Amino acid sequence: MMKAIGFKEHLPIESKNSLLEFETPKPTAKGHDLLVKVAAVSVNPVDVGVRKNGRGKLKQPRVIGWDAVGIVESIGSKVSLFKEGDRVFYAGSFKRPGSNSQYQLVDERIVGHAPKSLSIQQTAAMPLTSLTAWEALFEQLGIDPYNHNTNSTKTILIINGSGGVGSIAIQLAHWAGLKVIASASRPATIEWVTKFGADQTVNHRQDLVKEVRGLGYKYVDFILELNDLDGHWDEMAELIRPSGCIASITENRHPVNLRKLMQKRAKFVWEWMYTKSFYQTSDMVTQHQILEQVASLLDKNILKSTLNKTLSPINVQNLKKAHQLVESNHMTGKVVISALE
Repeated sequence: MMKAIGFKEHLPIESKNSLLEFETPKPTAKGHDLLVKVAAVSVNPVDVGVRKNGRGKLKQPRVIGWDAVGIVESIGSKVSLFKEGDRVFYAGSFKRPGSNSQYQLVDERIVGHAPKSLSIQQTAAMPLTSLTAWEALFEQLGIDPYNHNTNSTKTILIINGSGGVGSIAIQLAHWAGLKVIASASRPATIEWVTKFGADQTVNHRQDLVKEVRGLGYKYVDFILELNDLDGHWDEMAELIRPSGCIASITENRHPVNLRKLMQKRAKFVWEWMYTKSFYQTSDMVTQHQILEQVASLLDKNILKSTLNKTLSPINVQNLKKAHQLVESNHMTGKVVISALE
């Protein structure tokens, strides 16, 4: 048996039963699966959303958590990318039990070898946000990270630059050679995004059209939207250049008026980090490849961990604290919880 933490009811985080510790059978690795002994986890907005949004009471607790670092304890018969004893990091699958447990099964094709130079806490902050930012920039927006000559002539607006994904996207866009405008609304977050490579900043609590044009840009080549798609849609439609591209990771609550992009022949694309594992796509192994490249960039100090707060051990009390921090919408960077008791 092993300990895990999950929920059976969609309750406010302050409620006694919003998260529960329970015992469950320790799983066995088969096929492409790794059995990982979890050493540290991070909490993301998706954890909060899944925990809060829903109705009714579940028969069995749902274990969430989509960021982990740990040691491979055993491997399935089809595993070829890892061996027992490897230290790994990953975000996991939306369809399977999450990382808030002592052990977790995860498909090797969405796992990377952990960077060698970072602590487990620094590493646990990285998988989900790195995969999301990499796929959004280099797959969905179609930016070639190695074409610096072309990228140096292009500008990207990253809305909500100080969050987990934004903090990575700024670094990756800067590494690829783009001119980076990041939105931030407070002195602390302006300092944060500048530290990670933003060339200029705008305030997303003001009119973004005026803010960006105040910097001297009529249009931008790319927009990465990381917070409040509905609230920023009209501004983005105005700011995107003809034949430009907008990517979003957040859901809309109202219909998106794509007609606003028609005359510009601009594109709008979604990024959902879980798509490949959810649908078992033929290119699922690209998440392994991305995490391997991210680990290399971290070890070369080209990318920096976005860890900003650490809690220990992994228990109900600390997971509740982490959820509260993320729910506040004032979290800069990432919160990590390390070491199960």
